[in-house]
Amino acid sequence: MITRSEEQGHSIREFMRGGKKHVEHTHLSSALPENVRIFNVLTLIPGASIGYHVHEGESELFYFLEGNGRVQDDEAFFDISAGDSMATFSGHGHGVENTGDTDLVILAVIVKD
Repeated sequence: MITRSEEQGHSIREFMRGGKKHVEHTHLSSALPENVRIFNVLTLIPGASIGYHVHEGESELFYFLEGNGRVQDDEAFFDISAGDSMATFSGHGHGVENTGDTDLVILAVIVKD
């Protein structure tokens, strides 16, 4: 199944999970398998963040496409840049902040357990 770029949906989430500013979502596929909740590109403008939150019954995978940022992985903090990836499994939490001067662009996939 192909979803052309002009068919991909876009949305904006203000203060996502208690974070700062807004996050733009590009919904990459018009249909997803039953066990996949999200297959999106997330764009965080400089200073934007996704607040810390815990995943239950699902896992989230991030691949950082562009930019620089700082992530919280449970209790630990790490600086990240383009080419890095992150996995947050059920029962664990994470948050993301764009600490750079350009957009932080993330490929995000959430898979239900």
